[in-house]
Amino acid sequence: MIDQARRYRGFAAAAIVLAVLGGCAAGVPEPDRAPPREDRPVVDATLDMAPDLSSATGTQTVRFTPDARICELVFRLWANRPATVEDGTSSRVTRAAVDGTAVTPRTEQAGAPAGAPGTLVELPLPSCVDAGTTVTAELGFDLTLGADSTERIGHSPAAGTAWLGTPLPVLAWVQGRGWARDPAVRMSGETVVSEDARIASLAVTAGADQQVAGVGTPTGTAPAGPGRTTHTFTAEALRDVAVAVGAYRITETTVGATRVHIAVPAAGRAGVGHGGALRGSAQDWADAVAEHLPRLERLLGPYPYPELWLTVVPTQSDGVEFPTHLQFGDVADGTRGSLAAHELAHMWFYSLVGNDQGRDPWLDEAFATWAQALVAGQVGQYRIADFSRGEDGPIGAPMAFWDRRGGGFSDYVTGVYDQGAAALLEGRRRVGEERFDAAMRDYVATHAHRVAAPGDVERAFADLPEVLEVLRAHGAFAGS
Repeated sequence: MIDQARRYRGFAAAAIVLAVLGGCAAGVPEPDRAPPREDRPVVDATLDMAPDLSSATGTQTVRFTPDARICELVFRLWANRPATVEDGTSSRVTRAAVDGTAVTPRTEQAGAPAGAPGTLVELPLPSCVDAGTTVTAELGFDLTLGADSTERIGHSPAAGTAWLGTPLPVLAWVQGRGWARDPAVRMSGETVVSEDARIASLAVTAGADQQVAGVGTPTGTAPAGPGRTTHTFTAEALRDVAVAVGAYRITETTVGATRVHIAVPAAGRAGVGHGGALRGSAQDWADAVAEHLPRLERLLGPYPYPELWLTVVPTQSDGVEFPTHLQFGDVADGTRGSLAAHELAHMWFYSLVGNDQGRDPWLDEAFATWAQALVAGQVGQYRIADFSRGEDGPIGAPMAFWDRRGGGFSDYVTGVYDQGAAALLEGRRRVGEERFDAAMRDYVATHAHRVAAPGDVERAFADLPEVLEVLRAHGAFAGS
């Protein structure tokens, strides 16, 4: 996610960008990426949208093999975070079973506002199981979508559209760590953590006259009763999903080996309190992807997936990332490329290389801002001399720290996004572009399809102590 008020700035000339990236790939062998885990969870899910898109019902089956002994399953309902609930959205688990036996879910608020459904749902196992034992959970759930929400999930009655980021209950397991139970924070921003799962099938049912922008690879449509159509999608390894449904115009283009789907509301800017045409067309967004995706591939290696989906959500002010699916506000021309560069960079940092977004947000936001600065010609705007750990806070602080700090989202952006990017850029300057970029690509390759932690960054740059020195000086690592 990127904060529009602080982050959108004009572009440097393309020649400057290419000069900055000139040594990134030429003549350097691409490291082999770690494959998805063979024992990753397997998910089959459905979403059945109400005709007016104000709600949905869903089901989810998850086949899960833990790497430690467990006595329960923990799912997170991130639709119940405070910022989302304030916009009228909520989710409830309506039924659950484990290995075919019905169980009674136990719900904890875990940061959800008083009176709202909780963010944490625990399913007790009939008996504890050892590591390596596969458990199958079945869930039914309901979703209510807030009208004209400014958050990642909601619907626009005027535009006839709905956008659903993280609509499914998220299995909150991290390999080597266990269940992630940290409470949601009040401040807006991503807090999800999950291992990759194979999406065997995501089936979204909507009106036959409604479009569906999905996730992963579309696998077809089928009638689902009078006036209804089911759209199905699959993906080999995703840690979260997002879809959009309704009166969209979906156009397709190709950038390199990537098929790009762009969903733009057919009703323009309806639903945001004023009329008029959209600031950006589908072609404008296609141009932004065509410009910045190849640059990111030069820097970080091939885009990790065969498909990319973009949904324009006029009620939003910036962008939100989900694996293979990005949500974008209808931003002005001068800020579109910067936003696209940032959110596209998240396809490597958070989507491919995962992290605990609540506990270690710098591992995706600082890294994505670093990549954005390089590919969008903004290196000069992130100078480490402009930041102080004492004044701006430690780069590695969790979301809860920034939530308590009282400075709002802008303080979080300064301390994590901006300061983190500046520290990485300074480390790159000290050791040289070639050495830094090679270490970064090795980090991406080694931790692909895993949930990375700050210690993994320390190990990745162990041979470049100048990089670690600047990161530690600005509080990137716990206790530093």
